[in-house]
Amino acid sequence: MRPPRVTVRAATPADAKPIQRVYAPVVQHSAASFEESAPDSEEIARRMLLRPRLPWLVAEMSGSVAGYAFASTHRERAAYRWSVDCAVYVDTPFRSQGAGRLLYERLVTEVVELGYVSLFAGVALPNQASVSLHEALGFEAVGVFRHVGYKHGDWRDVGWWQKSLTKTSMPPPEPREWQPTP
Repeated sequence: MRPPRVTVRAATPADAKPIQRVYAPVVQHSAASFEESAPDSEEIARRMLLRPRLPWLVAEMSGSVAGYAFASTHRERAAYRWSVDCAVYVDTPFRSQGAGRLLYERLVTEVVELGYVSLFAGVALPNQASVSLHEALGFEAVGVFRHVGYKHGDWRDVGWWQKSLTKTSMPPPEPREWQPTP
């Protein structure tokens, strides 16, 4: 039997509830996210519309939102504006079926087209599945923040991976805001 087809599209605020459904168990039952309580769908919709507007994508399988990926501001200072962070979360029943990879491939394409230079991913360790996904997509390990977060009764390390998106130029053109397309 063939695995279900995965389609990736731009997320809209109407997707906030299914995104929340995917994300809540990650917050509640793992250390993959350092949030201590799961945001509600209204908060997720608010995050989707933050400025500068950055991509939020969903993967659909068998008529359901199977996962999502997004980019977010790397740091607040102006000199960081060519760098973004990224994350991907896939609902448990849909893992290991290619949704995470497809989400990230489209996310990378979107941020490159917007003019970003570097993409960063922080991974709470250990998490071999996430490390493998990032490295398979060309992210390189750049360091580990040791004992940086405390969750579920233990100190957690976060490994950082970086993907260079383009050759740097001097001065770099300003990155643009995302305009979602299906």
